[in-house]
Amino acid sequence: MLLSSDLWVGALIRRAEIEGAYATVVKKGDARAGSVIVKVFDTSIRTARLYTEAFGVDGDRLWIQPVVSDSESELDAYIARQSGYDPDLWVVEIEDRQGRHFITEKVQD
Repeated sequence: MLLSSDLWVGALIRRAEIEGAYATVVKKGDARAGSVIVKVFDTSIRTARLYTEAFGVDGDRLWIQPVVSDSESELDAYIARQSGYDPDLWVVEIEDRQGRHFITEKVQD
């Protein structure tokens, strides 16, 4: 990320709130350089997805779904494992009726 993690997370939460979604920081990491996991819960169909920053084959930064599962417990287990590896990790949860992630950077389909 080009911005510090705390600024990026704050902007993400603000974008979500402006659009009527609920967003909160579940785990606060390093303010300058902590990695971020975004958990999106679609309240209309009661499913969740995870997004984390990665590098594509071309070397560009993009957001990917590190775990694709319909089981929220599997997603939470992934977050718990990553939190154990990375004490600087941020976790942001967004609840939205349309399941939007509000990430403005490139997101892999």
